[in-house]
Amino acid sequence: MSESLELQPGPLDGGDALERAPRRSQPCTMVIFGGGGDLTRRLLVPAIYNLVGAGLLDEGFSIIAVDWSDLDDERLREQLTQTMREFVAKRRASAAALNEENWDWLSQRISFLRGAFDDAKTYQTLSSLCGVGNCVFYLAVAARFFAPIVAQLEAAGLTRETESRFRRVVVEKPFGSDLASAKALNAQLLNVLDESQIYRIDHYLGKETVQNILALRFSNGFFEPLWNRQNIDHVQITAAETVGVEKRGRFYETTGALRDMVPNHIMQLLAMVAMEAPISFDADAVRDEKSKVLAAVHELAPGDVVRGQYTEGSIAGRPMPGYRGEPDVSPDSETETFVAMKLTIDNWRWAGVPFYVRTGKRLTTRKTEIAIHFKSAPYALFRDTPVEQLTPNIMVMQIQPSEGVTMQFSAKVPGPTVKLGGVRMKFDYADWFQEGPSTGYETLIYDCLIGDATLFQRADNVEAGWAVVQPALDAWSDGHSTLHPYAAGKAGPDAADALLARDGRHWLRLNG
Repeated sequence: MSESLELQPGPLDGGDALERAPRRSQPCTMVIFGGGGDLTRRLLVPAIYNLVGAGLLDEGFSIIAVDWSDLDDERLREQLTQTMREFVAKRRASAAALNEENWDWLSQRISFLRGAFDDAKTYQTLSSLCGVGNCVFYLAVAARFFAPIVAQLEAAGLTRETESRFRRVVVEKPFGSDLASAKALNAQLLNVLDESQIYRIDHYLGKETVQNILALRFSNGFFEPLWNRQNIDHVQITAAETVGVEKRGRFYETTGALRDMVPNHIMQLLAMVAMEAPISFDADAVRDEKSKVLAAVHELAPGDVVRGQYTEGSIAGRPMPGYRGEPDVSPDSETETFVAMKLTIDNWRWAGVPFYVRTGKRLTTRKTEIAIHFKSAPYALFRDTPVEQLTPNIMVMQIQPSEGVTMQFSAKVPGPTVKLGGVRMKFDYADWFQEGPSTGYETLIYDCLIGDATLFQRADNVEAGWAVVQPALDAWSDGHSTLHPYAAGKAGPDAADALLARDGRHWLRLNG
Protein backbone atom coordinates (compact mmCIF):
# COMPACT_ATOMS: atom_id res chain seq x y z
CA MET A 1 0.00 0.00 0.00
CA SER A 2 1.25 3.48 -0.80
CA GLU A 3 -0.20 5.31 2.19
CA SER A 4 -1.37 4.54 5.72
CA LEU A 5 -3.92 6.55 7.66
CA GLU A 6 -3.79 6.16 11.44
CA LEU A 7 -6.79 6.86 13.64
CA GLN A 8 -5.78 8.85 16.69
CA PRO A 9 -7.42 8.62 20.12
CA GLY A 10 -9.38 11.68 21.10
CA PRO A 11 -12.84 13.09 21.78
CA LEU A 12 -15.57 11.86 19.49
CA ASP A 13 -18.26 13.94 17.79
CA GLY A 14 -21.75 13.31 19.04
CA GLY A 15 -21.19 12.64 22.72
CA ASP A 16 -19.44 10.30 25.08
CA ALA A 17 -19.12 6.57 24.66
CA LEU A 18 -21.93 4.47 26.07
CA GLU A 19 -20.84 2.68 29.20
CA ARG A 20 -22.72 0.40 31.53
CA ALA A 21 -21.37 0.41 35.06
CA PRO A 22 -19.93 -3.05 35.75
CA ARG A 23 -21.26 -4.94 38.74
CA ARG A 24 -19.34 -7.07 41.16
CA SER A 25 -19.84 -10.78 41.10
CA GLN A 26 -21.70 -12.44 43.93
CA PRO A 27 -19.77 -14.30 46.65
CA CYS A 28 -18.60 -17.51 45.01
CA THR A 29 -16.17 -20.42 45.33
CA MET A 30 -14.50 -21.37 42.06
CA VAL A 31 -13.45 -25.02 42.13
CA ILE A 32 -10.87 -25.72 39.41
CA PHE A 33 -10.45 -29.39 38.56
CA GLY A 34 -6.92 -29.65 37.15
CA GLY A 35 -5.99 -26.70 39.35
CA GLY A 36 -2.33 -27.71 39.43
CA GLY A 37 -2.05 -27.73 35.66
CA ASP A 38 -0.75 -25.46 32.93
CA LEU A 39 -4.10 -23.90 31.97
CA THR A 40 -4.68 -22.75 35.53
CA ARG A 41 -1.22 -21.21 35.91
CA ARG A 42 -0.90 -19.53 32.51
CA LEU A 43 -4.45 -18.37 31.82
CA LEU A 44 -7.06 -18.78 34.53
CA VAL A 45 -5.29 -17.29 37.55
CA PRO A 46 -3.82 -14.33 35.57
CA ALA A 47 -7.32 -13.63 34.23
CA ILE A 48 -8.77 -13.71 37.74
CA TYR A 49 -5.96 -11.40 38.91
CA ASN A 50 -7.03 -8.93 36.22
CA LEU A 51 -10.61 -9.13 37.51
CA VAL A 52 -9.32 -8.26 40.98
CA GLY A 53 -7.61 -5.17 39.55
CA ALA A 54 -10.85 -4.21 37.81
CA GLY A 55 -12.73 -4.41 41.10
CA LEU A 56 -15.16 -7.01 39.80
CA LEU A 57 -14.81 -9.74 42.43
CA ASP A 58 -16.70 -9.91 45.71
CA GLU A 59 -14.91 -10.15 49.04
CA GLY A 60 -16.45 -13.60 49.33
CA PHE A 61 -14.63 -14.94 46.25
CA SER A 62 -12.26 -17.91 46.68
CA ILE A 63 -10.56 -20.65 44.63
CA ILE A 64 -10.14 -24.34 45.42
CA ALA A 65 -7.65 -26.07 43.10
CA VAL A 66 -8.35 -29.80 42.86
CA ASP A 67 -5.64 -32.07 41.48
CA TRP A 68 -3.71 -35.23 42.30
CA SER A 69 -0.38 -33.35 42.11
CA ASP A 70 1.98 -33.45 45.06
CA LEU A 71 1.19 -29.89 46.18
CA ASP A 72 -0.18 -28.03 49.16
CA ASP A 73 -1.54 -24.50 49.67
CA GLU A 74 1.87 -22.89 50.12
CA ARG A 75 3.65 -24.61 47.24
CA LEU A 76 0.78 -23.87 44.87
CA ARG A 77 0.83 -20.19 45.84
CA GLU A 78 4.60 -20.05 45.30
CA GLN A 79 4.22 -21.52 41.81
CA LEU A 80 1.41 -19.13 40.95
CA THR A 81 3.34 -16.12 42.27
CA GLN A 82 6.23 -16.90 39.94
CA THR A 83 3.83 -17.29 37.00
CA MET A 84 2.14 -14.00 37.86
CA ARG A 85 5.44 -12.09 37.94
CA GLU A 86 6.18 -13.40 34.44
CA PHE A 87 2.67 -12.47 33.28
CA VAL A 88 2.74 -8.85 34.42
CA ALA A 89 6.26 -8.42 33.02
CA LYS A 90 4.68 -8.64 29.56
CA ARG A 91 2.62 -5.52 30.21
CA ARG A 92 3.54 -1.98 29.27
CA ALA A 93 6.24 -0.25 31.31
CA SER A 94 3.63 1.72 33.25
CA ALA A 95 2.27 -1.52 34.72
CA ALA A 96 5.34 -3.75 34.69
CA ALA A 97 5.24 -4.77 38.36
CA LEU A 98 2.96 -7.16 40.15
CA ASN A 99 0.38 -5.29 42.20
CA GLU A 100 1.27 -6.86 45.52
CA GLU A 101 -1.92 -5.72 47.22
CA ASN A 102 -4.15 -7.27 44.53
CA TRP A 103 -2.10 -10.46 44.33
CA ASP A 104 -2.05 -10.84 48.12
CA TRP A 105 -5.84 -10.41 48.16
CA LEU A 106 -6.22 -13.22 45.60
CA SER A 107 -3.45 -15.60 46.65
CA GLN A 108 -4.74 -15.79 50.22
CA ARG A 109 -8.05 -16.96 48.81
CA ILE A 110 -6.47 -19.88 46.91
CA SER A 111 -6.34 -23.31 48.53
CA PHE A 112 -5.38 -26.76 47.27
CA LEU A 113 -7.28 -30.03 47.57
CA ARG A 114 -5.41 -33.16 46.60
CA GLY A 115 -7.71 -35.86 45.30
CA ALA A 116 -8.58 -38.11 42.39
CA PHE A 117 -11.37 -37.09 40.06
CA ASP A 118 -13.01 -40.53 40.33
CA ASP A 119 -12.84 -40.79 44.14
CA ALA A 120 -16.08 -40.05 45.99
CA LYS A 121 -14.05 -38.88 49.01
CA THR A 122 -12.76 -35.94 46.97
CA TYR A 123 -16.31 -34.74 46.47
CA GLN A 124 -17.31 -35.32 50.07
CA THR A 125 -14.46 -33.04 51.12
CA LEU A 126 -15.48 -30.51 48.49
CA SER A 127 -19.03 -30.52 49.79
CA SER A 128 -17.86 -29.55 53.25
CA LEU A 129 -15.56 -26.84 51.87
CA CYS A 130 -18.18 -25.32 49.55
CA GLY A 131 -20.97 -25.34 52.10
CA VAL A 132 -24.26 -23.86 50.94
CA GLY A 133 -22.80 -20.97 48.91
CA ASN A 134 -22.47 -20.27 45.20
CA CYS A 135 -20.04 -22.45 43.25
CA VAL A 136 -18.52 -22.54 39.78
CA PHE A 137 -16.87 -25.85 38.89
CA TYR A 138 -14.26 -25.31 36.17
CA LEU A 139 -13.22 -28.49 34.34
CA ALA A 140 -9.66 -27.67 33.22
CA VAL A 141 -9.05 -31.37 32.55
CA ALA A 142 -8.91 -33.84 29.67
CA ALA A 143 -12.24 -34.39 27.93
CA ARG A 144 -12.52 -37.96 29.19
CA PHE A 145 -13.07 -36.59 32.72
CA PHE A 146 -15.98 -34.25 31.87
CA ALA A 147 -18.87 -36.68 32.32
CA PRO A 148 -17.36 -38.61 35.29
CA ILE A 149 -16.66 -35.41 37.24
CA VAL A 150 -20.16 -34.05 36.64
CA ALA A 151 -21.65 -37.40 37.70
CA GLN A 152 -19.61 -37.30 40.93
CA LEU A 153 -20.65 -33.70 41.60
CA GLU A 154 -24.30 -34.68 41.21
CA ALA A 155 -23.92 -37.74 43.45
CA ALA A 156 -22.43 -35.54 46.18
CA GLY A 157 -25.28 -33.04 45.89
CA LEU A 158 -22.96 -30.32 44.62
CA THR A 159 -24.95 -29.47 41.49
CA ARG A 160 -28.25 -28.67 43.24
CA GLU A 161 -29.36 -25.08 42.91
CA THR A 162 -31.76 -23.17 45.14
CA GLU A 163 -33.31 -19.73 45.00
CA SER A 164 -30.40 -18.41 47.05
CA ARG A 165 -27.45 -20.14 45.37
CA PHE A 166 -26.20 -21.09 41.90
CA ARG A 167 -24.11 -24.04 40.83
CA ARG A 168 -22.45 -23.79 37.38
CA VAL A 169 -20.07 -26.00 35.42
CA VAL A 170 -17.52 -24.65 32.93
CA VAL A 171 -16.42 -27.15 30.27
CA GLU A 172 -13.28 -26.59 28.19
CA LYS A 173 -12.90 -27.93 24.66
CA PRO A 174 -12.58 -30.38 22.98
CA PHE A 175 -16.31 -30.98 23.24
CA GLY A 176 -16.54 -34.26 21.39
CA SER A 177 -14.51 -35.63 18.48
CA ASP A 178 -17.35 -35.80 15.95
CA LEU A 179 -21.08 -35.14 15.80
CA ALA A 180 -22.05 -38.42 17.49
CA SER A 181 -19.66 -37.98 20.42
CA ALA A 182 -20.71 -34.33 20.89
CA LYS A 183 -24.35 -35.40 21.08
CA ALA A 184 -23.46 -38.17 23.54
CA LEU A 185 -21.52 -35.79 25.80
CA ASN A 186 -24.33 -33.25 25.71
CA ALA A 187 -26.77 -35.99 26.69
CA GLN A 188 -24.56 -37.07 29.60
CA LEU A 189 -24.25 -33.52 30.95
CA LEU A 190 -27.90 -32.66 30.43
CA ASN A 191 -28.92 -35.82 32.26
CA VAL A 192 -27.40 -34.24 35.38
CA LEU A 193 -27.44 -30.48 34.77
CA ASP A 194 -29.84 -27.97 33.32
CA GLU A 195 -28.63 -26.22 30.16
CA SER A 196 -28.53 -22.95 32.12
CA GLN A 197 -25.88 -24.46 34.43
CA ILE A 198 -23.48 -25.47 31.61
CA TYR A 199 -20.92 -22.97 30.29
CA ARG A 200 -19.09 -24.48 27.31
CA ILE A 201 -16.11 -22.18 26.97
CA ASP A 202 -14.29 -21.10 23.80
CA HIS A 203 -11.47 -18.72 24.71
CA TYR A 204 -11.58 -17.15 21.22
CA LEU A 205 -14.87 -15.54 22.19
CA GLY A 206 -13.13 -13.77 25.06
CA LYS A 207 -10.93 -11.78 22.70
CA GLU A 208 -11.91 -8.14 22.31
CA THR A 209 -12.06 -8.15 18.52
CA VAL A 210 -14.35 -11.18 18.46
CA GLN A 211 -16.75 -9.48 20.86
CA ASN A 212 -16.35 -6.29 18.83
CA ILE A 213 -17.77 -8.00 15.73
CA LEU A 214 -21.29 -7.58 17.08
CA ALA A 215 -20.58 -4.02 18.21
CA LEU A 216 -19.17 -3.08 14.79
CA ARG A 217 -22.09 -4.57 12.92
CA PHE A 218 -25.04 -3.57 15.05
CA SER A 219 -24.04 -0.27 16.71
CA ASN A 220 -22.79 1.50 13.57
CA GLY A 221 -25.29 2.62 10.97
CA PHE A 222 -22.88 2.41 8.03
CA PHE A 223 -21.81 -1.26 8.41
CA GLU A 224 -24.98 -3.32 8.61
CA PRO A 225 -26.59 -1.98 5.37
CA LEU A 226 -23.48 -3.22 3.50
CA TRP A 227 -23.34 -6.59 5.28
CA ASN A 228 -24.95 -8.77 2.62
CA ARG A 229 -24.56 -10.52 -0.74
CA GLN A 230 -25.25 -7.32 -2.69
CA ASN A 231 -22.05 -5.72 -1.38
CA ILE A 232 -19.74 -8.48 -0.12
CA ASP A 233 -17.85 -10.65 -2.60
CA HIS A 234 -16.48 -13.20 -0.13
CA VAL A 235 -15.18 -13.67 3.42
CA GLN A 236 -11.86 -15.18 4.54
CA ILE A 237 -11.28 -16.53 8.06
CA THR A 238 -7.68 -17.39 8.96
CA ALA A 239 -6.24 -18.96 12.11
CA ALA A 240 -2.51 -19.47 11.45
CA GLU A 241 0.15 -20.60 13.90
CA THR A 242 3.93 -20.77 13.62
CA VAL A 243 4.20 -23.41 16.38
CA GLY A 244 4.04 -27.11 15.71
CA VAL A 245 2.39 -29.64 17.98
CA GLU A 246 4.97 -28.92 20.72
CA LYS A 247 4.51 -31.57 23.44
CA ARG A 248 1.01 -32.54 22.35
CA GLY A 249 1.93 -35.08 19.68
CA ARG A 250 -0.08 -37.90 21.24
CA PHE A 251 -3.16 -35.68 21.53
CA TYR A 252 -2.79 -34.19 18.07
CA GLU A 253 -2.42 -37.59 16.37
CA THR A 254 -6.02 -38.41 17.28
CA THR A 255 -7.31 -34.88 16.73
CA GLY A 256 -5.80 -33.03 13.77
CA ALA A 257 -6.33 -29.47 12.61
CA LEU A 258 -9.98 -29.83 11.65
CA ARG A 259 -11.21 -31.28 14.95
CA ASP A 260 -8.94 -28.99 16.96
CA MET A 261 -10.05 -25.70 15.40
CA VAL A 262 -12.95 -25.76 12.94
CA PRO A 263 -16.12 -26.99 14.73
CA ASN A 264 -15.45 -24.66 17.67
CA HIS A 265 -13.20 -21.63 17.06
CA ILE A 266 -13.74 -21.20 13.32
CA MET A 267 -17.48 -21.90 13.38
CA GLN A 268 -17.97 -19.38 16.19
CA LEU A 269 -16.14 -16.71 14.21
CA LEU A 270 -18.20 -17.52 11.12
CA ALA A 271 -21.43 -17.37 13.11
CA MET A 272 -20.55 -13.97 14.62
CA VAL A 273 -19.86 -12.55 11.15
CA ALA A 274 -22.86 -14.08 9.40
CA MET A 275 -25.65 -14.08 12.02
CA GLU A 276 -28.74 -11.91 11.78
CA ALA A 277 -29.26 -9.16 14.34
CA PRO A 278 -30.68 -10.69 17.54
CA ILE A 279 -33.76 -9.12 19.09
CA SER A 280 -31.61 -8.33 22.15
CA PHE A 281 -28.22 -9.19 23.63
CA ASP A 282 -29.85 -11.75 25.89
CA ALA A 283 -27.78 -14.94 25.81
CA ASP A 284 -30.39 -17.14 24.16
CA ALA A 285 -31.35 -14.47 21.62
CA VAL A 286 -27.73 -14.28 20.42
CA ARG A 287 -27.24 -18.03 20.45
CA ASP A 288 -30.50 -18.60 18.56
CA GLU A 289 -29.14 -16.53 15.66
CA LYS A 290 -25.82 -18.36 15.71
CA SER A 291 -27.58 -21.71 15.45
CA LYS A 292 -29.68 -20.51 12.50
CA VAL A 293 -26.54 -19.52 10.58
CA LEU A 294 -24.74 -22.80 11.20
CA ALA A 295 -27.88 -24.77 10.28
CA ALA A 296 -27.97 -22.87 6.96
CA VAL A 297 -24.42 -23.87 5.95
CA HIS A 298 -24.67 -25.95 2.77
CA GLU A 299 -23.48 -29.55 3.06
CA LEU A 300 -19.74 -29.65 2.57
CA ALA A 301 -18.49 -31.31 -0.61
CA PRO A 302 -15.20 -33.31 -0.50
CA GLY A 303 -13.77 -31.11 -3.27
CA ASP A 304 -14.23 -28.03 -1.09
CA VAL A 305 -11.83 -29.26 1.61
CA VAL A 306 -8.02 -29.32 1.51
CA ARG A 307 -5.92 -31.29 3.99
CA GLY A 308 -2.22 -30.61 4.51
CA GLN A 309 0.68 -31.70 6.69
CA TYR A 310 3.89 -29.78 7.30
CA THR A 311 7.25 -31.17 6.30
CA GLU A 312 10.75 -29.95 7.19
CA GLY A 313 11.35 -26.25 6.62
CA SER A 314 12.38 -23.10 8.43
CA ILE A 315 10.71 -20.21 10.26
CA ALA A 316 12.58 -16.94 10.89
CA GLY A 317 15.79 -18.67 9.77
CA ARG A 318 15.43 -21.54 12.25
CA PRO A 319 15.15 -25.09 10.88
CA MET A 320 11.94 -26.88 11.78
CA PRO A 321 11.22 -30.61 11.74
CA GLY A 322 8.37 -32.09 9.77
CA TYR A 323 5.25 -33.22 11.59
CA ARG A 324 6.25 -36.87 11.29
CA GLY A 325 9.50 -36.04 13.07
CA GLU A 326 7.78 -34.53 16.11
CA PRO A 327 7.77 -36.40 19.48
CA ASP A 328 4.96 -38.95 19.90
CA VAL A 329 3.97 -38.72 16.22
CA SER A 330 3.86 -41.77 13.96
CA PRO A 331 6.55 -41.72 11.22
CA ASP A 332 3.83 -42.48 8.64
CA SER A 333 1.11 -40.31 10.18
CA GLU A 334 -1.83 -39.24 8.00
CA THR A 335 -3.03 -36.59 10.49
CA GLU A 336 -3.62 -33.17 8.95
CA THR A 337 -1.92 -30.09 10.42
CA PHE A 338 -3.64 -27.74 7.96
CA VAL A 339 -7.14 -27.52 6.61
CA ALA A 340 -8.81 -25.10 4.21
CA MET A 341 -12.49 -25.13 3.32
CA LYS A 342 -15.01 -23.34 1.15
CA LEU A 343 -18.37 -22.94 2.86
CA THR A 344 -21.60 -21.44 1.57
CA ILE A 345 -24.65 -20.30 3.54
CA ASP A 346 -28.10 -20.91 2.09
CA ASN A 347 -30.07 -17.91 3.28
CA TRP A 348 -31.22 -14.58 1.86
CA ARG A 349 -28.33 -12.56 3.27
CA TRP A 350 -25.45 -14.76 2.12
CA ALA A 351 -26.58 -16.82 -0.88
CA GLY A 352 -23.73 -16.90 -3.40
CA VAL A 353 -21.10 -15.49 -1.00
CA PRO A 354 -18.36 -18.04 -0.27
CA PHE A 355 -16.73 -18.20 3.16
CA TYR A 356 -13.16 -19.48 2.87
CA VAL A 357 -11.56 -20.72 6.09
CA ARG A 358 -8.03 -21.95 6.76
CA THR A 359 -6.12 -23.00 9.83
CA GLY A 360 -2.77 -24.67 10.28
CA LYS A 361 0.45 -25.11 12.19
CA ARG A 362 4.04 -24.21 11.26
CA LEU A 363 2.86 -21.48 8.89
CA THR A 364 4.60 -18.26 7.88
CA THR A 365 3.31 -16.18 10.76
CA ARG A 366 0.98 -16.28 13.74
CA LYS A 367 -2.25 -14.57 12.80
CA THR A 368 -5.97 -14.92 13.37
CA GLU A 369 -8.16 -12.60 11.36
CA ILE A 370 -11.44 -12.20 9.50
CA ALA A 371 -11.27 -10.42 6.13
CA ILE A 372 -14.44 -9.03 4.57
CA HIS A 373 -13.85 -8.55 0.82
CA PHE A 374 -16.34 -6.08 -0.66
CA LYS A 375 -17.32 -6.13 -4.31
CA SER A 376 -15.29 -3.93 -6.64
CA ALA A 377 -16.60 -0.56 -7.77
CA PRO A 378 -17.40 -0.12 -11.50
CA TYR A 379 -14.23 0.68 -13.45
CA ALA A 380 -15.88 2.77 -16.24
CA LEU A 381 -15.31 6.12 -14.50
CA PHE A 382 -11.53 5.61 -14.56
CA ARG A 383 -11.22 4.02 -18.03
CA ASP A 384 -9.57 7.10 -19.62
CA THR A 385 -7.16 7.76 -16.73
CA PRO A 386 -3.76 6.25 -15.86
CA VAL A 387 -5.46 4.15 -13.18
CA GLU A 388 -4.55 0.53 -13.87
CA GLN A 389 -6.75 -1.09 -11.25
CA LEU A 390 -8.85 -0.18 -8.24
CA THR A 391 -7.68 -1.05 -4.76
CA PRO A 392 -9.84 -3.86 -3.36
CA ASN A 393 -12.05 -2.72 -0.49
CA ILE A 394 -11.26 -5.03 2.41
CA MET A 395 -12.08 -4.78 6.11
CA VAL A 396 -9.83 -6.97 8.25
CA MET A 397 -10.67 -7.75 11.86
CA GLN A 398 -7.44 -8.81 13.57
CA ILE A 399 -7.94 -11.14 16.52
CA GLN A 400 -4.39 -12.17 17.37
CA PRO A 401 -1.57 -11.48 18.04
CA SER A 402 -2.73 -7.85 17.86
CA GLU A 403 -6.38 -6.87 18.13
CA GLY A 404 -7.91 -4.24 15.89
CA VAL A 405 -9.62 -3.40 12.61
CA THR A 406 -8.08 -2.27 9.30
CA MET A 407 -9.98 -0.73 6.36
CA GLN A 408 -8.44 -0.73 2.88
CA PHE A 409 -9.68 1.56 0.11
CA SER A 410 -8.60 3.90 -2.74
CA ALA A 411 -7.79 7.61 -2.53
CA LYS A 412 -6.46 10.11 -5.07
CA VAL A 413 -2.73 10.70 -4.91
CA PRO A 414 -1.98 14.46 -4.72
CA GLY A 415 -1.04 15.88 -8.13
CA PRO A 416 -2.43 17.31 -11.38
CA THR A 417 -3.50 13.93 -12.81
CA VAL A 418 -5.96 11.33 -11.57
CA LYS A 419 -3.89 8.70 -9.92
CA LEU A 420 -5.23 6.40 -7.23
CA GLY A 421 -3.27 5.00 -4.33
CA GLY A 422 -4.28 2.34 -1.87
CA VAL A 423 -4.60 3.50 1.75
CA ARG A 424 -5.38 1.84 5.04
CA MET A 425 -7.05 3.12 8.17
CA LYS A 426 -6.13 1.12 11.22
CA PHE A 427 -7.72 0.90 14.64
CA ASP A 428 -5.62 -0.92 17.23
CA TYR A 429 -6.96 -1.77 20.68
CA ALA A 430 -3.59 -1.39 22.39
CA ASP A 431 -2.96 2.07 20.90
CA TRP A 432 -6.46 3.45 21.39
CA PHE A 433 -7.40 2.11 24.81
CA GLN A 434 -3.94 1.67 26.35
CA GLU A 435 -4.86 -1.74 27.72
CA GLY A 436 -2.29 -4.22 28.95
CA PRO A 437 -2.29 -7.80 27.70
CA SER A 438 -5.03 -10.14 28.84
CA THR A 439 -5.39 -13.89 28.64
CA GLY A 440 -8.72 -13.79 26.79
CA TYR A 441 -10.42 -15.46 29.75
CA GLU A 442 -11.25 -12.36 31.82
CA THR A 443 -14.59 -11.62 30.20
CA LEU A 444 -15.57 -15.28 30.06
CA ILE A 445 -14.85 -15.95 33.74
CA TYR A 446 -16.59 -12.76 34.79
CA ASP A 447 -19.64 -13.56 32.64
CA CYS A 448 -19.84 -17.01 34.19
CA LEU A 449 -19.72 -15.51 37.69
CA ILE A 450 -22.57 -13.11 36.92
CA GLY A 451 -24.59 -15.66 34.95
CA ASP A 452 -24.29 -14.18 31.45
CA ALA A 453 -24.04 -17.07 28.96
CA THR A 454 -23.97 -14.97 25.78
CA LEU A 455 -20.38 -15.87 24.86
CA PHE A 456 -20.73 -19.55 25.74
CA GLN A 457 -21.89 -22.29 23.42
CA ARG A 458 -25.26 -23.91 23.87
CA ALA A 459 -25.73 -27.62 23.14
CA ASP A 460 -27.30 -26.96 19.74
CA ASN A 461 -24.48 -24.55 18.80
CA VAL A 462 -21.88 -27.23 19.49
CA GLU A 463 -23.75 -29.88 17.53
CA ALA A 464 -24.37 -27.51 14.61
CA GLY A 465 -20.62 -26.83 14.37
CA TRP A 466 -19.86 -30.54 14.23
CA ALA A 467 -22.63 -31.09 11.68
CA VAL A 468 -20.87 -28.69 9.29
CA VAL A 469 -17.61 -30.68 9.26
CA GLN A 470 -19.02 -34.20 9.66
CA PRO A 471 -19.20 -34.82 5.86
CA ALA A 472 -15.44 -34.17 5.65
CA LEU A 473 -14.73 -36.52 8.56
CA ASP A 474 -16.87 -39.22 6.94
CA ALA A 475 -15.07 -38.83 3.61
CA TRP A 476 -11.66 -38.99 5.26
CA SER A 477 -12.55 -42.12 7.23
CA ASP A 478 -13.43 -43.78 3.93
CA GLY A 479 -10.02 -42.84 2.52
CA HIS A 480 -11.41 -40.24 0.11
CA SER A 481 -8.84 -37.52 0.71
CA THR A 482 -5.35 -36.45 -0.27
CA LEU A 483 -2.85 -35.21 2.31
CA HIS A 484 -0.97 -32.32 0.68
CA PRO A 485 2.54 -31.58 2.01
CA TYR A 486 3.77 -28.05 2.71
CA ALA A 487 7.15 -26.96 4.04
CA ALA A 488 7.24 -25.48 7.54
CA GLY A 489 7.34 -21.69 7.23
CA LYS A 490 5.12 -21.58 4.15
CA ALA A 491 1.52 -20.36 3.90
CA GLY A 492 0.13 -23.86 3.41
CA PRO A 493 -0.12 -26.34 0.53
CA ASP A 494 -0.57 -25.24 -3.07
CA ALA A 495 -3.94 -26.99 -3.10
CA ALA A 496 -5.26 -24.35 -0.67
CA ASP A 497 -4.36 -21.62 -3.18
CA ALA A 498 -6.05 -23.62 -5.93
CA LEU A 499 -9.25 -23.79 -3.84
CA LEU A 500 -9.66 -20.03 -4.26
CA ALA A 501 -8.00 -19.73 -7.69
CA ARG A 502 -10.72 -21.82 -9.32
CA ASP A 503 -13.16 -19.06 -8.25
CA GLY A 504 -10.84 -16.30 -9.49
CA ARG A 505 -9.81 -15.28 -5.96
CA HIS A 506 -6.74 -15.55 -3.76
CA TRP A 507 -5.89 -15.59 -0.07
CA LEU A 508 -4.66 -12.48 1.68
CA ARG A 509 -0.91 -12.84 2.31
CA LEU A 510 -0.17 -14.20 5.76
CA ASN A 511 2.82 -11.92 6.15
CA GLY A 512 1.07 -8.90 4.64
